[in-house]
Amino acid sequence: MSVPEGTPLGILSDLAAKAGLSLQGSTIRRSSSRFCLGVEHGDYNGTELFGVGTDRFIWMAYRPNDLGRLRLFSGNFASDGLIDVPLDAIPGPGTDNDSWARFPLGVAWVLKREGYPVTRGMDAVIHGNIPGGGMSRSASLTLNLMISLAEINGVSLGREMRTVDLAQAVENDYIGSPCGNLDQIMILFAMEGTGTHYIPSTRSIRHVPLGAEAPDFRIMSLDTGTVRPGLEKSTFSIRVAECRELVELCSHSFGIKALSDVKTQEQHDAIIARFGSTHSHLCSRLSYIFGAQQRFGDMLRAWELGDIAKVGAVFRADGIGLRDQYEISGRELESMCDIARTVPGVLGERMLGGGDKGASGALVITDSEQTLRDAVAVAYPRSHPDYADRYAVHSCRMVDGISTIPGWV
Repeated sequence: MSVPEGTPLGILSDLAAKAGLSLQGSTIRRSSSRFCLGVEHGDYNGTELFGVGTDRFIWMAYRPNDLGRLRLFSGNFASDGLIDVPLDAIPGPGTDNDSWARFPLGVAWVLKREGYPVTRGMDAVIHGNIPGGGMSRSASLTLNLMISLAEINGVSLGREMRTVDLAQAVENDYIGSPCGNLDQIMILFAMEGTGTHYIPSTRSIRHVPLGAEAPDFRIMSLDTGTVRPGLEKSTFSIRVAECRELVELCSHSFGIKALSDVKTQEQHDAIIARFGSTHSHLCSRLSYIFGAQQRFGDMLRAWELGDIAKVGAVFRADGIGLRDQYEISGRELESMCDIARTVPGVLGERMLGGGDKGASGALVITDSEQTLRDAVAVAYPRSHPDYADRYAVHSCRMVDGISTIPGWV
């Protein structure tokens, strides 16, 4: 079968030849990135969540093998070579912490731990173009591997919270990353043209179409070119611990089990009065979560009405809270935000994802996209010359989160 060079299919074909793997009879699964509109860092604090799937992807061509082995090759981490591990000898957590192999190994380990039959092997080649921070590359990869390996072994993992839980367990229990479930939810349930609203009290999903009155706009990722360590090695893990510490301090006197339980201004102010002088940094984390929750309903209603200016204003306000109260941003991320804020037609901007490094995001009226690109091209290299040849600007659209596409026959 002839495949066009430079297309995902062509790239996967080249990778298969390089790895010495046959793709005859394979399936191609595509998993998206995600763009969180709120509440960033709300998942492990118990808030409602809202976001969309975006068109930066991981493509994986895979087929079963009868060798009982995982044999995988990634074009993004070609120097790691072919990952080749027998399914009956999957190492335990903490193995290969510096290799992408921890993701397929973790998927197999979690499936086996949960009692799923994982005996049939899988050959796969993988290619992705998701930026390295802020758009959930790890969750996209994990979901793709999880659904595909399960399928090969006769298990159907659909759009359900059980799939989210399994994918989160790979990162929590095998890799050691303290991530929440926002990324997995926003990718697994993403549908083109709609936002995904997660309600934690019922663990349910509501798809919210964008209002018909919405102007033509772009979802922009402003990749700083920086490399963020895994969440387990970053400020993210510190913030998770801080939020848990404040919940523990407040659990008896205020009856909360998560920061999201602080619903009223009176309750918020009482906690600040009690702990502000002794635990001011923890109180700042609460103030961000409380404020973001108060804004969340306004953002959701604005989305349903197509009022993207209001959505952008909430996005911007959340960004200021993430920077000043949650203190999870970084110099390069805020430089991108400062640049974007100067451009007419940029409706809102903030850091994305786990924090420290990676990418910022912006909601931009389409006619202003090129102006933003030009502004970044002038100002960002001047502020951060070390990343002058590494940064990138991505213009994204809403897409389905998980899909299969024609492969080889």
